[in-house]
Amino acid sequence: MFKTICYNMIIAFMLSGLWLGQGVAPALAIDVELSKDSTLEGILQRGELRIGLEVGYMPFEMIDNRSGIRQKAIRHGGFRRKGRQLSLIGFDIDMGIEMAKALGVKPVFIDTIWPSIIPALKLGRFDIIFGGMSVTEARKTQVDFADPFMTVGQTVLLNAKHKDTVQSYKDLNDSKFIVVSKPGTTGEEAVKRLISKATYETTDTEIDGAMRVLEGTADAFVYDFPFNAVFSAMHPSDQLIFLDKPFTKEPIAWAIRKNDPDFIKFLNDFLAQMRTDGRFDKIYNKWFNSTDWHRFVR
Repeated sequence: MFKTICYNMIIAFMLSGLWLGQGVAPALAIDVELSKDSTLEGILQRGELRIGLEVGYMPFEMIDNRSGIRQKAIRHGGFRRKGRQLSLIGFDIDMGIEMAKALGVKPVFIDTIWPSIIPALKLGRFDIIFGGMSVTEARKTQVDFADPFMTVGQTVLLNAKHKDTVQSYKDLNDSKFIVVSKPGTTGEEAVKRLISKATYETTDTEIDGAMRVLEGTADAFVYDFPFNAVFSAMHPSDQLIFLDKPFTKEPIAWAIRKNDPDFIKFLNDFLAQMRTDGRFDKIYNKWFNSTDWHRFVR
């Protein structure tokens, strides 16, 4: 009982700004009442912030090749044999570490197959979805989003044999072109909605899709700008063309289970503080504006 009261007091203190202007007296009582079912209480009680993502989405979450782990040998679930957690690097990893630090808990990154990541969140397998999730109307019916922290868009990796005939995504709208993307993503949605006449095929991972274009077994790979930009930089080839002008505009945000205003407030306040004190820009520049980390990615 004492622990529960303490946890509620911590949450109330963290969220007290939510009720400023409504009177000091009811503030703590309201906050404690709101936090009873909040994910925040569970995080504090466990001493862990469980973060769902899918490893392999550059530059958000990647396996550190210095760990000696091969990506194809990884079982989705975030842990190696004997329970040792994967050695991960990337934008999301650094942000997750900072978020856990703000809560005074340990970050735990749980590798999850993307099409099942929202169901896994609903089942309580983790507390929050990272992984560069785009905010869409369909997803809003299933999860709540914090404030977006960046905007991305879909781009095209093109096999160079089409350099004279394909100048934009629109030129791929023909059944003679094999266009690939990953299921459950906004890349797949963009293909089906905007170039629906193309012959569409799915791939298990981003890397598989991009490699198919590089190897010539697919004509184009449609995916988010950050991944395609990193892949083209890491695989310079006269067989690969990066059509780098995004043809969609997609806000990216963290997703949580619905109806948890306490957690949403914490996330929005945390993001605002990260922007204000410069930590967000520092992490962003490290992963999006630098190539120093390329040699460490498997």
